[in-house]
Amino acid sequence: MLRILAVVLCALLWPASRALTPGLQVAKQWKLLRYNFQPQASVNDANFYSPQNVLITGVAVTDNRIFVATPKLFTGVPSTVSWVSKAEFGDSPTLQAFPDWSFSNTARSDFNCSDLILTSVYRLRLDSCNRLWLLDAGVSRSLEDYEITCPPKILVVDLATDRVVRRIDFPPEVLRGESLFTNMVIDETTAKTCDDVFVYITDTVEPGIVVYDSGKDVTWRVSHPAMYPDPDFAQSEILNDRFVLMDGVVGLTFDERKGVVYFQPLATDRVFSVHKNVLRAGPLPDGKMLDVKLVGKKSSQGIGLSVSPFDSSLIFSPLSETAIASWNPSTNQQSVLAYDRDQLQFVADITTTRSEPGVIYAISSKFHRFFLKNLDPNEFNNRIVRLELPSGSLLGHHLALPPAPAHNSLLNYGLYNTHSQATTNALQTYFSSPALTTPFTTKTPFRFESAGVVQYGVRNPFTALNQGEAFPPSKATRDNYQRSYLDTLVGTTAPASPTRLVSAATPYTTRHSGYYYQRGKRELQAESDEEEH
Repeated sequence: MLRILAVVLCALLWPASRALTPGLQVAKQWKLLRYNFQPQASVNDANFYSPQNVLITGVAVTDNRIFVATPKLFTGVPSTVSWVSKAEFGDSPTLQAFPDWSFSNTARSDFNCSDLILTSVYRLRLDSCNRLWLLDAGVSRSLEDYEITCPPKILVVDLATDRVVRRIDFPPEVLRGESLFTNMVIDETTAKTCDDVFVYITDTVEPGIVVYDSGKDVTWRVSHPAMYPDPDFAQSEILNDRFVLMDGVVGLTFDERKGVVYFQPLATDRVFSVHKNVLRAGPLPDGKMLDVKLVGKKSSQGIGLSVSPFDSSLIFSPLSETAIASWNPSTNQQSVLAYDRDQLQFVADITTTRSEPGVIYAISSKFHRFFLKNLDPNEFNNRIVRLELPSGSLLGHHLALPPAPAHNSLLNYGLYNTHSQATTNALQTYFSSPALTTPFTTKTPFRFESAGVVQYGVRNPFTALNQGEAFPPSKATRDNYQRSYLDTLVGTTAPASPTRLVSAATPYTTRHSGYYYQRGKRELQAESDEEEH
């Protein structure tokens, strides 16, 4: 009944989904992806090409081209990186293999991992030197038999010539048994040359962040419990489809002005952050905890993250709400940037572009239908959407706030105070922060509301999920006053200098990673505990 009421209310408030997203454009869309196959290509071989198994997870946009990543989640992905022309919008162009077909090792056995080949790329990123960084996970059929085809690597391609100008191989010491490198950001905030950068990389299956100092060509690895999936959020729901996927840290973005890296696992309702100085400080000695901060709680799971170039608002896409939203950490102002039940079903990547300041591009796919093997080839299943961000203050789409429940422990943090109601909207429960009206100095744990407890008198499509519905099944109930370790991560402000800092949180034991590594040989640059103190 509540589901029906939400649908009816949505129809009354917004007669058409487009009415809420006047600035949302479909740049490209495909029912099934097609390629510029070579004449001798084995297009009838399902191991080489199975169009129902190919979907986009990453995007990068230049002045005249759009690059996409199509990882080998299943068998039959002929090229893992491709490009299309940016000239026309709304079309369904043929994908051009990038850099060319010689880089594809699909259905091949005549290659060596030392060759310039690409196995499975989830994300790709542009730097300020007009180069495209391709993060190759090296894993084939990650959602089938998980074949580790080659070690992970990065290829850097000069877009002026489409030639590889650098190859980065990861030392085995920073890898784990089933490492899957899925996302990265390039930190150029202190760069003096094109190669003087830091790269932060997510390992999703063996959760952690790998840090690569490109200037010194050294690599290290850090991890934290916040990077692991939460079993309570293993099941995601998009419209009528539910699927279970226990992915660790995968969403990643970087605020260049504040020096903050935001990250999130798929299986969680939280967003976390760590300052660049903490990551740059090097590997942590045994028993020391990475200084991670809890940013806040979302209304449902998600992957895609970005940062607004205007005011450093965090841009995110909760899956169940089929929307793209923003949250300003300075003012707690929230906005619905786009809402579309069809075009924003699974936003896997959100990116800004230097060629169009103030514009984001996002990948939206029906991943859940691919995953559940109930894909409809007659529907559009892959989209690249374009959205202009509102400049200045983000006004969003204001609706009446529901009354504040008296028992909600969020009242302690001013979520429903007068100031918040004057500057927010009905998406108040889209994103809630443990430090909405106070600086990050409190040591009090953030007491989240329990699922399936809050009963608002008036519902709308954008209130948080699991507030009384019988479907989907409620997640494990957490008492409002139960102290969770992840809730204690509201700490001090980020460090101002690149010195190694450690949190005062309770130490835990993990696999030793307190060394720098360079191309397979261990450099004992990590200080001993005595040297640390």
